[in-house]
Amino acid sequence: MPTPMNWDDVRDLEHRVLKNGEALILTDELRDILRTRAAEVALPMTATEQSLQTEATARELLEEIARRIREGSVRLSRAMSRAYKHQQAGDMQAARRLLEGVLDVEVVPHYRDLAQVQLEALDDGE
Repeated sequence: MPTPMNWDDVRDLEHRVLKNGEALILTDELRDILRTRAAEVALPMTATEQSLQTEATARELLEEIARRIREGSVRLSRAMSRAYKHQQAGDMQAARRLLEGVLDVEVVPHYRDLAQVQLEALDDGE
């Protein structure tokens, strides 16, 4: 099973900066956080480094990181919930298609890993 991700720092930044309007101050620590989180959500390193040059572009980077985390989480949760219902009804093909659909569009490696584990569990259960 993939190791759980702790994206609380991004969620906190998103809340403070994007929702409450707090200024984004580019410190070395903040750059390191954004650099690490950007890699975790499969953003290219060159684009990330360019985004870390100004506060405005770093804010856009934060928005993209938060969006990928949020949308990937919702996509995976919905697919897993629906797949479970299909599995309980004995329709393994429908369950499999839902998880394969996540793998077709998901870019965040952590969410892809979770979907793959669930897909393999379906295959092992047959």
